[in-house]
Amino acid sequence: MGRKHKRRNPRSALPGSSGSRLRPGAKWLLPVAGALLAMAGWTVLRDGSGSAQTLSGEGYQVVARYPHDPDAYTQGLFFDGGHLIEGTGLRGESTLRRVEIETGRVIESIAIPTRYFGEGIAAIGDRIFQLTWTSGLGFIYDRETFQQTEQFRYRGEGWGLATDGEVLILSDGTAQLRFLDPNTFEERRSVEVRRGASPVTNLNELEFINGEVWANVWYSNQILRISPETGEVIGELDMTPLRTEARPRTSEAVLNGIAYDPDQDHVYITGKLWPTMFVLRVDATR
Repeated sequence: MGRKHKRRNPRSALPGSSGSRLRPGAKWLLPVAGALLAMAGWTVLRDGSGSAQTLSGEGYQVVARYPHDPDAYTQGLFFDGGHLIEGTGLRGESTLRRVEIETGRVIESIAIPTRYFGEGIAAIGDRIFQLTWTSGLGFIYDRETFQQTEQFRYRGEGWGLATDGEVLILSDGTAQLRFLDPNTFEERRSVEVRRGASPVTNLNELEFINGEVWANVWYSNQILRISPETGEVIGELDMTPLRTEARPRTSEAVLNGIAYDPDQDHVYITGKLWPTMFVLRVDATR
C-alpha cells in the first residue's frame, strides 16, 4: 500500500544541485584537499565520528554530523536537555520520540492512533503538544514520561508548531502564522508572512530562535527567518548543500526539522527520511 503525502503544490520547485563525495579508500586525498580548500577560503570541519568533512553555506557552517533514522518522516523537532524530541508523520507510522543526539538512537517512542497523520511539536513547561495534519486534533503529553494526558482542537490544518515560551505558534500550509493560547487554544492573533510584498505559503516546520520564527518552506531548501511581530522575512538560509549531502531517497524526503540548543548556540537540521542530522553554527543567532 502506498504512502499518503500532502499534495504537492505544482507551482513549487525543488531546487536541485550537484555534488560528489570522496571514495572511502581515498583518505590520502583529504590533507591535500583540506589545504586547497583552506586556500580557497573554505573551512575544514569534522563530523561526529571524527572524519574530515567540508561544508558551509552563506551565513552558516556545519560543525558536526550525527546519524538520523532514515525511516523517520520528520515533522517536528526540538532540543530538550541533551536529547532531541522528534515528531514523525504518515498514517500508521506517526510517533513522538526521544532521540540520543550522538547516535540517532530512539530512546523512547509513543505511537499516535493509526488514523492520524502526525505533524509539528512544541513544549511549554511540562507539556509537549503535537499537531495532526487534517484532523483538527492535537495531543498533549507529559514531557518526562511521554504519557498522553489530553487532547485539544484547532481550526484548519496543522503543519508546524513552535513556542516563544508563552504561546504556541502554528503554521497551516498558508502564509499565516497563528498564535494560540496554550491553555484554551484560542487564537490570540495572526500574521501574514511576506517576502517584500509577496505572501510566502507552504510554511512548514517551525522553531523559535532568539526572538525570530524560523520556518521550513515545504518542497524548498530554504529556511526563513521571520519577524513574529510583522511577519516580514528578515533573513534566509539556503540548505541546498545539506540536502545534496544527505542524498534523500525520494522527492518526498524534503528538508524538515529545526531545533535550537541555546547553550551551545547550535542549530540542528534534518529532513524527512534523511540519514543525517546536521549541527550548524549560524551567524548572528544571538
